Amino acid sequence: MTFTPPEATCQLCSRLVEFRNDNQRQWPDWHNAPVPSFGSLDASLLVVGLAPGLRGANCTGRPFTGDYAGDLLYPSLKVFGLAGGDYQRRPDDGFMLKNTRITNAVRCVPPENKPTPAEQNTCRPFLIDELQAMPNLRVILALGLIAHNAVLSTMKERKVSFPFSHGAQHHLGCGIVLADSYHCSRYNVNTGRLTEEMFHQVLRNISPLLL
Repeated sequence: MTFTPPEATCQLCSRLVEFRNDNQRQWPDWHNAPVPSFGSLDASLLVVGLAPGLRGANCTGRPFTGDYAGDLLYPSLKVFGLAGGDYQRRPDDGFMLKNTRITNAVRCVPPENKPTPAEQNTCRPFLIDELQAMPNLRVILALGLIAHNAVLSTMKERKVSFPFSHGAQHHLGCGIVLADSYHCSRYNVNTGRLTEEMFHQVLRNISPLLL
């Protein structure tokens, strides 16, 4: 199955379109469009975030690139052989993913980084199609509760059966493992809720599942 991402001029969510247009007027040189996934559809690992950051992916056009979360995510992936090159916070830095793909539950930046439930539902078909287009997928790493729930809704699994917990691994009925981590946000890191070692342990635990 092939995967068709949302068009750059996607009009499905009126609030997100309005916010996107406002950003375009303020920062005409930014990406300001649905952010495409990063990495191959042949990957065994899919990392799912919530939505693009305003000054991160919405600016650069690559998931987690240019914001604080990427500063933890990308070097950590490299430590475990899931990426190569030097991450430099820009999409033309030559940084490459290995057996890994990164996407977001919602493809457009939302106001205050908070997509509504309706916006999450509207964007979900893209995640459904993306999962179906990944023939080698073995592990989905959800960054945060909302991403975790988005994956469960996409896979038509009951949320009560798979509660979010940092470091947890959930074996879904389809044979895919859903792994959980707190989001790599500045807030979580600065408050100590998520440390580099905690995130590395999550990657260390899922690495054998990707072989």
